Amino acid sequence: MSVQPRLNRLFGLDGKCFEVAIDHGMHNEWNFLDGIENLRQAVNKIVAANPDAILLSPGQAHLLQHLPGKQKPCLVLRTDPTNLYGSPTPKHVFCQLIHDPVEQALALDAVSIVVNLLWAPDQPDLYHQCLKNVCSVKPACERFGMPLMVEPLVMAPDENHKGYKPDPDIRKSVALVRQAVELGADVIKAETAENLEGYFKVIEAASGKPVLPRGGSRVSDKEVLSRTYSLMQQGASGIVYGRNIYQHPNPERIIRACQAIVHDAADIAQASRILNDVQA
Repeated sequence: MSVQPRLNRLFGLDGKCFEVAIDHGMHNEWNFLDGIENLRQAVNKIVAANPDAILLSPGQAHLLQHLPGKQKPCLVLRTDPTNLYGSPTPKHVFCQLIHDPVEQALALDAVSIVVNLLWAPDQPDLYHQCLKNVCSVKPACERFGMPLMVEPLVMAPDENHKGYKPDPDIRKSVALVRQAVELGADVIKAETAENLEGYFKVIEAASGKPVLPRGGSRVSDKEVLSRTYSLMQQGASGIVYGRNIYQHPNPERIIRACQAIVHDAADIAQASRILNDVQA
C-alpha cells in the first residue's frame, strides 16, 4: 500500500511541513517537562496556532485526536522511548520499540510513526537496537501505507553533565542520514548542525526524501527564526520544534512566525514582525 496518501496529509500543497514535538514526557526526563506539565493545555494552545502536525506519544495522542473538527493538525506518533538523554547516562542504555507500533498508529489515525536511529560512542548495543527497530517496522509500514519517519541522531560525550549531547561533526550526521534512507525512511527528522551553512550536505544525503530538522534545546527567538530561515534556504522540507515552541511565552506567535518562513518564504524581518505582532 502506498504511503503517499498519509504523506499528503503531513505535508502541505507546497511540500512543506511545520511540526511541533510534544513527545518529551515519553523519555522519563523531568527536565523535559517544563512547559508541558499540563499537556492538555499545551496541546490546545498549539492546536490553536494550527501547525501542520503534532508529535505525541500513544498514551497522549487522544488529546489531539479527540478534538472536534476537520482542520486540526495531523498526528505523528512517537514509538520508541529511550533513556539516552539521562544525565548522568544510565548504566543500561536502551531504545524500546512499543508493541505493534504500526497497528497502534493506524488505530490513532496517525500520518506517520517516528523511530530513532541513535549513534553514540561506546554504545554499540544501542545503535544495534535502533537498527533492528527500524528494520522491524519497515515491512509493516509498507504493508499498511504508514510513512516511516526516522530520527538519525549522532551523539557525543557531554563531560559537564556526564551524558551525551549532539555531535557537531556534520560528516557523521550525513552518514547516518544516508543509512536511514537506505533502510527505507520515508521522512528524515534530523539534528541541526553548528555550521548551518553546510546543512545542504544533510539534505543531499537524504537522496530526495524530505528532511525535517529538529530544534533541540531552547534558544533565543532570534536564533529560532534565523535557523529556520537558513535551513529552509538550503532545501529542508520543514522544521520540527519542541521546547522552542511549548516553552515559549507565546507559542501561537512563534508558530505563526516559523510557519511564515516555512510556507510563505518569509524572511527573518517579516517573521520577526509576525512574532512581535507588528503590522507591516
